[in-house]
Amino acid sequence: MQEGVQRNKDQAVDRGRLQINVTSEITAYPIENATISISYTGVPNSTLEQLQTNQVGQTEVVELDAPPLEYSLDQTIEEQPYSEYTLQVNAPGFEPISIAGAEILADVTALQDVRLHPLIEDAEPEVYVIPAHTLYGEYPPKIPEDEIKPIDESGEIVLSRVVIPEYVIVHDGSPRDSTATNYYVKYKDYIKNVASSEIYATWTENAIRANVLAIMSFTLNRVYTEYYRNRGYDFTITSSTAFDHKWIPNRNYFDTISTIVDELFADYLSRPNVRQPILTQYCDGRRVQCPNWLTQWGSQSLGEQGYSAIEILRYYYGDDIYINTAQEVSGVPSSWPGYDLENGASGEKVRQIQEQLNVVAEAYPLIPKIAVDGIYGPATAEAVRVFQSVFGLPQTGVVDYRTWYKISEIYVGVSRIAELR
Repeated sequence: MQEGVQRNKDQAVDRGRLQINVTSEITAYPIENATISISYTGVPNSTLEQLQTNQVGQTEVVELDAPPLEYSLDQTIEEQPYSEYTLQVNAPGFEPISIAGAEILADVTALQDVRLHPLIEDAEPEVYVIPAHTLYGEYPPKIPEDEIKPIDESGEIVLSRVVIPEYVIVHDGSPRDSTATNYYVKYKDYIKNVASSEIYATWTENAIRANVLAIMSFTLNRVYTEYYRNRGYDFTITSSTAFDHKWIPNRNYFDTISTIVDELFADYLSRPNVRQPILTQYCDGRRVQCPNWLTQWGSQSLGEQGYSAIEILRYYYGDDIYINTAQEVSGVPSSWPGYDLENGASGEKVRQIQEQLNVVAEAYPLIPKIAVDGIYGPATAEAVRVFQSVFGLPQTGVVDYRTWYKISEIYVGVSRIAELR
């Protein structure tokens, strides 16, 4: 390990960025004055940076050494394309947590969400070790399956329509490993985690879009067909690359991937006259070849050639594949109204956003409270702008698609706990 760390340091000629967000696992409220010590993985006692969270639970964005950018862009280069760092997180009244192997790629921002549990006497500190990225480490290839599942078998459970779930239950192992832990994971967080584990966030935007769409469609096929529940299991999907996708507890994700997931999370891939999302399987295209499936490195090559996301997908899956959008999103007070809310707007949707922002402001006092009058004026626009700044969205003061669902997500998180109290 020491030798590998030294090699990372010697070759780290580029820089990546890291921001850490710390909240309470119990209340979903931000934790102020948490201390994060950052060191090279393998040299935990040599602190490189020490950060503190502000009143919204976030650290400043810090720059860290990373290997050259081309390592993650050129499939012929076999050097590790990311640096690995260990994060030690401490906050008064909470259990400490250690995350080893946080990945930093050149020229992108790594985002690390940390959820702390209240301090319990004699509890062991939580330690998470992030394994190698799937494009760099050795993982079992996907076992091929039919891309469309039969839905007329006796006893088969199938949803009547495609619904975006609030949570998926991830079995952290192969399906038959009864010792593996099940995790309840927000759907969008799951997709961001998988995409960050399976492609590089430095790739072209359209390559990332194509891969995210493939990951989401595959996942929604598992949800729609109740694939594992029909086989007697109590989870939605696994973290085994042989069966599903790589998902890693407490790994960091990346800003370029996060933005695209927030924009596309209700989308999936369809074929004509097929109701279910397509089980879009793929492989890396370097160690493993997979005819008629997307290859990850190949998608990046096509992205560099100027292909759009749908052109990349059709190159691999055929011309009859298209992008569909689910009409229902679970776990939110109401779905996106289909238009932006901005200065001059009025009505029930504006009132709803005002009410939600005021609840969020209880947990995030930087956000000013506003009158709930159903009129979108300067005060509402300013509250939206502050919300956007806190949660890393473009600060437009306009409630667009991404902002609508981010407000809904944070509102549900903080209000659900308040109701339990």
